[in-house]
Amino acid sequence: MSPTHDKHSSQGLLQAQVDLWHHTLGFVKSVALRCATELRIPDIIQHHGGSMTPSELASKIGLHPSRLPHLRRLMRVLTVPGIFLVPEVASPDNEVSYGLTPTACLLASCDEVRSNISPFLSLLLDSTFTAPFFGMHSWFLDEHSTSMFKKAHGLNFWEMAEQDDTYNQLINDVMVSDSNFLMDIILREYAGVFLCINSLIDFAGGHGGSARAIAKAFPQMKCTVLDHPHVVEGAPTSDHVSFISGDMFKYIPPADALFLKWVFHDWGDEDCVKILKNCKEAIPPREAGGKVIIVDMVVGSGPNMRV
Repeated sequence: MSPTHDKHSSQGLLQAQVDLWHHTLGFVKSVALRCATELRIPDIIQHHGGSMTPSELASKIGLHPSRLPHLRRLMRVLTVPGIFLVPEVASPDNEVSYGLTPTACLLASCDEVRSNISPFLSLLLDSTFTAPFFGMHSWFLDEHSTSMFKKAHGLNFWEMAEQDDTYNQLINDVMVSDSNFLMDIILREYAGVFLCINSLIDFAGGHGGSARAIAKAFPQMKCTVLDHPHVVEGAPTSDHVSFISGDMFKYIPPADALFLKWVFHDWGDEDCVKILKNCKEAIPPREAGGKVIIVDMVVGSGPNMRV
Protein backbone atom coordinates (compact mmCIF):
# COMPACT_ATOMS: atom_id res chain seq x y z
CA MET A 1 0.00 0.00 0.00
CA SER A 2 1.35 3.41 -0.93
CA PRO A 3 2.17 6.05 1.74
CA THR A 4 -0.73 8.13 0.42
CA HIS A 5 -3.19 5.36 1.22
CA ASP A 6 -1.61 4.89 4.65
CA LYS A 7 -2.17 8.52 5.59
CA HIS A 8 -5.57 9.18 4.02
CA SER A 9 -8.81 7.25 3.92
CA SER A 10 -10.58 6.73 0.62
CA GLN A 11 -13.33 9.09 1.75
CA GLY A 12 -10.76 11.72 2.69
CA LEU A 13 -9.08 11.48 -0.70
CA LEU A 14 -12.39 11.82 -2.51
CA GLN A 15 -13.26 14.87 -0.41
CA ALA A 16 -9.84 16.35 -1.18
CA GLN A 17 -10.56 15.91 -4.88
CA VAL A 18 -13.93 17.63 -4.47
CA ASP A 19 -12.25 20.52 -2.63
CA LEU A 20 -9.72 20.83 -5.43
CA TRP A 21 -12.50 20.96 -8.04
CA HIS A 22 -14.25 23.65 -6.01
CA HIS A 23 -11.11 25.79 -6.00
CA THR A 24 -10.31 25.11 -9.65
CA LEU A 25 -13.80 25.96 -10.87
CA GLY A 26 -14.35 28.82 -8.44
CA PHE A 27 -14.14 31.27 -11.33
CA VAL A 28 -17.42 29.89 -12.70
CA LYS A 29 -19.34 31.56 -9.87
CA SER A 30 -17.67 34.88 -10.66
CA VAL A 31 -18.44 34.81 -14.37
CA ALA A 32 -21.96 33.52 -13.67
CA LEU A 33 -22.49 36.49 -11.36
CA ARG A 34 -21.20 38.83 -14.05
CA CYS A 35 -23.56 37.22 -16.57
CA ALA A 36 -26.56 37.62 -14.26
CA THR A 37 -25.70 41.27 -13.70
CA GLU A 38 -25.24 42.00 -17.41
CA LEU A 39 -28.60 40.34 -18.09
CA ARG A 40 -30.00 42.61 -15.34
CA ILE A 41 -31.51 39.63 -13.52
CA PRO A 42 -31.39 41.23 -10.03
CA ASP A 43 -33.16 44.36 -11.33
CA ILE A 44 -35.73 42.35 -13.27
CA ILE A 45 -36.61 40.21 -10.24
CA GLN A 46 -36.78 43.30 -8.03
CA HIS A 47 -39.19 45.09 -10.37
CA HIS A 48 -41.31 41.96 -10.73
CA GLY A 49 -42.19 41.85 -7.05
CA GLY A 50 -39.11 40.06 -5.78
CA SER A 51 -39.65 36.56 -7.18
CA MET A 52 -39.64 35.02 -10.68
CA THR A 53 -39.47 31.63 -12.36
CA PRO A 54 -36.82 30.93 -15.00
CA SER A 55 -39.55 30.96 -17.66
CA GLU A 56 -40.67 34.42 -16.57
CA LEU A 57 -37.07 35.61 -16.47
CA ALA A 58 -36.31 34.25 -19.92
CA SER A 59 -39.36 35.99 -21.35
CA LYS A 60 -38.52 39.31 -19.69
CA ILE A 61 -34.87 39.17 -20.75
CA GLY A 62 -35.84 38.17 -24.28
CA LEU A 63 -33.93 34.88 -24.43
CA HIS A 64 -34.48 32.26 -27.12
CA PRO A 65 -36.43 29.25 -25.74
CA SER A 66 -33.36 27.05 -26.29
CA ARG A 67 -31.56 29.03 -23.58
CA LEU A 68 -34.13 28.27 -20.85
CA PRO A 69 -32.42 25.09 -19.54
CA HIS A 70 -29.14 26.98 -19.35
CA LEU A 71 -30.78 29.87 -17.51
CA ARG A 72 -32.04 27.36 -14.93
CA ARG A 73 -28.47 26.12 -14.49
CA LEU A 74 -27.20 29.68 -14.14
CA MET A 75 -29.72 30.43 -11.40
CA ARG A 76 -28.91 27.18 -9.62
CA VAL A 77 -25.19 28.00 -9.69
CA LEU A 78 -25.90 31.37 -8.08
CA THR A 79 -28.37 30.02 -5.53
CA VAL A 80 -25.91 27.60 -3.92
CA PRO A 81 -23.52 30.38 -2.73
CA GLY A 82 -26.45 32.54 -1.57
CA ILE A 83 -26.76 35.13 -4.34
CA PHE A 84 -30.37 34.21 -5.07
CA LEU A 85 -32.82 32.20 -2.97
CA VAL A 86 -35.66 29.79 -3.61
CA PRO A 87 -38.81 30.89 -1.74
CA GLU A 88 -40.59 28.18 0.24
CA VAL A 89 -43.88 28.85 -1.56
CA ALA A 90 -43.82 27.25 -5.02
CA SER A 91 -45.23 28.90 -8.13
CA PRO A 92 -48.75 27.84 -9.30
CA ASP A 93 -47.29 25.47 -11.92
CA ASN A 94 -44.72 24.10 -9.43
CA GLU A 95 -41.83 25.66 -11.35
CA VAL A 96 -39.02 26.80 -9.08
CA SER A 97 -38.97 30.55 -8.54
CA TYR A 98 -36.04 32.68 -7.45
CA GLY A 99 -35.89 35.65 -5.11
CA LEU A 100 -33.25 38.15 -4.00
CA THR A 101 -30.96 37.73 -1.02
CA PRO A 102 -29.41 40.83 0.62
CA THR A 103 -26.35 40.12 -1.53
CA ALA A 104 -28.37 40.24 -4.75
CA CYS A 105 -30.00 43.46 -3.56
CA LEU A 106 -26.58 45.10 -3.75
CA LEU A 107 -26.73 44.50 -7.50
CA ALA A 108 -30.24 45.86 -7.99
CA SER A 109 -32.12 49.08 -7.37
CA CYS A 110 -33.56 47.78 -4.12
CA ASP A 111 -35.37 49.93 -1.59
CA GLU A 112 -33.29 48.36 1.19
CA VAL A 113 -30.03 49.89 -0.06
CA ARG A 114 -29.28 53.41 -1.18
CA SER A 115 -27.35 52.43 -4.27
CA ASN A 116 -26.36 49.29 -6.10
CA ILE A 117 -22.69 48.43 -6.43
CA SER A 118 -22.82 46.49 -9.69
CA PRO A 119 -20.19 48.80 -11.27
CA PHE A 120 -17.68 47.38 -8.79
CA LEU A 121 -18.40 43.89 -10.07
CA SER A 122 -18.05 45.13 -13.65
CA LEU A 123 -14.58 46.49 -12.91
CA LEU A 124 -13.27 43.49 -10.99
CA LEU A 125 -14.47 41.05 -13.65
CA ASP A 126 -13.39 43.17 -16.63
CA SER A 127 -10.77 41.44 -18.76
CA THR A 128 -8.36 44.33 -18.24
CA PHE A 129 -8.45 43.65 -14.50
CA THR A 130 -8.46 39.84 -14.61
CA ALA A 131 -5.87 39.26 -17.38
CA PRO A 132 -2.84 40.02 -15.16
CA PHE A 133 -3.75 37.19 -12.78
CA PHE A 134 -3.37 34.64 -15.56
CA GLY A 135 0.26 35.71 -15.85
CA MET A 136 0.96 35.46 -12.13
CA HIS A 137 3.46 32.61 -12.52
CA SER A 138 5.60 34.55 -15.00
CA TRP A 139 5.47 37.65 -12.78
CA PHE A 140 6.88 35.62 -9.87
CA LEU A 141 9.75 34.51 -12.06
CA ASP A 142 10.48 38.05 -13.31
CA GLU A 143 12.40 39.83 -10.56
CA HIS A 144 12.35 43.13 -12.45
CA SER A 145 8.58 43.39 -12.92
CA THR A 146 6.96 45.75 -10.42
CA SER A 147 3.35 44.53 -10.70
CA MET A 148 1.31 41.89 -12.48
CA PHE A 149 -0.91 44.59 -13.99
CA LYS A 150 2.03 46.45 -15.52
CA LYS A 151 3.62 43.24 -16.78
CA ALA A 152 0.38 42.37 -18.58
CA HIS A 153 -0.46 45.80 -19.98
CA GLY A 154 2.78 47.79 -19.97
CA LEU A 155 1.12 50.35 -17.67
CA ASN A 156 0.17 50.30 -14.02
CA PHE A 157 -3.47 50.50 -12.96
CA TRP A 158 -3.58 54.29 -12.66
CA GLU A 159 -1.56 54.90 -15.83
CA MET A 160 -4.09 52.76 -17.68
CA ALA A 161 -6.92 54.89 -16.30
CA GLU A 162 -5.13 58.05 -17.41
CA GLN A 163 -4.71 56.83 -21.00
CA ASP A 164 -7.94 54.85 -21.49
CA ASP A 165 -11.05 57.04 -21.21
CA THR A 166 -13.42 54.05 -21.09
CA TYR A 167 -11.49 52.37 -18.29
CA ASN A 168 -11.19 55.67 -16.44
CA GLN A 169 -14.96 56.15 -16.61
CA LEU A 170 -15.52 52.63 -15.32
CA ILE A 171 -13.27 53.31 -12.33
CA ASN A 172 -15.04 56.59 -11.58
CA ASP A 173 -18.44 54.88 -11.80
CA VAL A 174 -17.18 52.29 -9.33
CA MET A 175 -16.00 54.91 -6.87
CA VAL A 176 -19.27 56.84 -7.05
CA SER A 177 -21.44 53.75 -6.54
CA ASP A 178 -19.24 52.53 -3.70
CA SER A 179 -19.35 55.93 -2.01
CA ASN A 180 -23.12 56.20 -2.36
CA PHE A 181 -23.48 52.83 -0.66
CA LEU A 182 -20.72 52.96 1.95
CA MET A 183 -20.93 56.59 3.05
CA ASP A 184 -24.57 56.16 4.00
CA ILE A 185 -23.46 53.51 6.50
CA ILE A 186 -20.37 55.40 7.69
CA LEU A 187 -22.27 58.60 8.36
CA ARG A 188 -25.02 56.70 10.13
CA GLU A 189 -22.72 54.63 12.35
CA TYR A 190 -19.65 56.87 12.78
CA ALA A 191 -20.89 60.43 12.37
CA GLY A 192 -19.05 61.47 15.53
CA VAL A 193 -15.72 61.10 13.74
CA PHE A 194 -16.60 64.12 11.58
CA LEU A 195 -17.70 66.46 14.36
CA CYS A 196 -15.76 69.69 14.97
CA ILE A 197 -14.02 69.53 11.59
CA ASN A 198 -13.98 72.75 9.59
CA SER A 199 -12.09 71.52 6.53
CA LEU A 200 -11.56 68.07 5.02
CA ILE A 201 -9.66 66.74 2.00
CA ASP A 202 -10.77 63.50 0.38
CA PHE A 203 -7.72 61.71 -1.06
CA ALA A 204 -8.24 60.14 -4.48
CA GLY A 205 -11.90 61.02 -4.11
CA GLY A 206 -12.70 60.63 -7.79
CA HIS A 207 -15.85 62.49 -8.74
CA GLY A 208 -16.61 63.39 -5.15
CA GLY A 209 -19.13 60.77 -4.05
CA SER A 210 -17.77 60.57 -0.50
CA ALA A 211 -17.07 64.29 -0.20
CA ARG A 212 -20.60 65.18 -1.33
CA ALA A 213 -22.09 62.85 1.25
CA ILE A 214 -19.95 64.36 4.01
CA ALA A 215 -20.72 67.92 2.89
CA LYS A 216 -24.43 67.15 2.88
CA ALA A 217 -24.28 65.76 6.41
CA PHE A 218 -22.06 68.60 7.67
CA PRO A 219 -22.88 71.75 5.64
CA GLN A 220 -20.48 73.90 7.64
CA MET A 221 -17.50 71.79 6.57
CA LYS A 222 -15.33 72.81 3.61
CA CYS A 223 -14.82 69.62 1.59
CA THR A 224 -12.20 69.24 -1.12
CA VAL A 225 -11.29 66.33 -3.39
CA LEU A 226 -7.63 65.75 -4.28
CA ASP A 227 -7.04 63.54 -7.32
CA HIS A 228 -5.14 63.21 -10.60
CA PRO A 229 -5.69 65.94 -13.23
CA HIS A 230 -7.54 63.64 -15.67
CA VAL A 231 -9.98 62.68 -12.89
CA VAL A 232 -10.58 66.23 -11.71
CA GLU A 233 -11.18 67.42 -15.29
CA GLY A 234 -14.12 65.04 -15.66
CA ALA A 235 -15.66 65.67 -12.24
CA PRO A 236 -19.15 67.23 -12.17
CA THR A 237 -19.40 70.74 -10.76
CA SER A 238 -20.64 71.15 -7.21
CA ASP A 239 -21.57 74.05 -4.96
CA HIS A 240 -20.51 72.12 -1.86
CA VAL A 241 -17.31 70.35 -2.94
CA SER A 242 -14.21 71.76 -4.60
CA PHE A 243 -11.72 69.77 -6.68
CA ILE A 244 -7.96 70.19 -6.91
CA SER A 245 -5.44 68.17 -8.91
CA GLY A 246 -2.27 67.00 -7.26
CA ASP A 247 -0.05 64.17 -6.11
CA MET A 248 -0.36 62.94 -2.53
CA PHE A 249 3.24 61.72 -2.66
CA LYS A 250 4.51 65.25 -3.29
CA TYR A 251 2.26 67.69 -1.48
CA ILE A 252 -1.00 67.67 0.49
CA PRO A 253 -2.81 70.98 1.05
CA PRO A 254 -3.50 71.82 4.71
CA ALA A 255 -6.83 70.80 6.27
CA ASP A 256 -8.26 69.86 9.65
CA ALA A 257 -8.88 66.30 8.50
CA LEU A 258 -7.79 64.00 5.69
CA PHE A 259 -10.12 61.28 4.44
CA LEU A 260 -8.59 58.21 2.78
CA LYS A 261 -11.08 55.62 1.54
CA TRP A 262 -9.66 52.60 -0.28
CA VAL A 263 -6.23 54.22 -0.66
CA PHE A 264 -3.66 52.34 1.42
CA HIS A 265 -4.41 48.86 0.06
CA ASP A 266 -3.20 50.09 -3.34
CA TRP A 267 0.33 50.73 -2.11
CA GLY A 268 3.26 48.94 -0.48
CA ASP A 269 4.46 49.66 3.05
CA GLU A 270 7.08 52.23 2.05
CA ASP A 271 4.60 54.25 -0.02
CA CYS A 272 2.01 54.10 2.76
CA VAL A 273 4.55 55.47 5.24
CA LYS A 274 5.38 58.27 2.78
CA ILE A 275 1.69 59.15 2.44
CA LEU A 276 1.21 59.19 6.22
CA LYS A 277 4.25 61.44 6.69
CA ASN A 278 2.77 63.91 4.19
CA CYS A 279 -0.54 63.66 6.05
CA LYS A 280 1.17 64.60 9.29
CA GLU A 281 2.58 67.73 7.65
CA ALA A 282 -0.85 68.77 6.34
CA ILE A 283 -2.98 68.55 9.49
CA PRO A 284 -2.86 70.33 12.84
CA PRO A 285 -1.49 68.48 15.89
CA ARG A 286 -3.79 65.94 17.53
CA GLU A 287 -4.52 68.23 20.47
CA ALA A 288 -5.68 70.87 17.98
CA GLY A 289 -8.11 68.46 16.32
CA GLY A 290 -6.07 67.16 13.39
CA LYS A 291 -7.35 63.84 12.04
CA VAL A 292 -6.51 61.23 9.44
CA ILE A 293 -9.66 59.20 8.75
CA ILE A 294 -8.94 55.85 7.10
CA VAL A 295 -11.54 53.57 5.52
CA ASP A 296 -9.92 50.38 4.30
CA MET A 297 -9.92 46.61 4.56
CA VAL A 298 -7.95 44.60 7.11
CA VAL A 299 -6.99 41.11 6.02
CA GLY A 300 -6.60 38.18 8.40
CA SER A 301 -3.82 35.61 8.05
CA GLY A 302 -5.47 32.35 9.13
CA PRO A 303 -7.43 29.92 6.91
CA ASN A 304 -10.73 30.78 8.61
CA MET A 305 -10.18 34.52 8.93
CA ARG A 306 -12.05 36.95 6.72
CA VAL A 307 -11.46 40.51 5.52
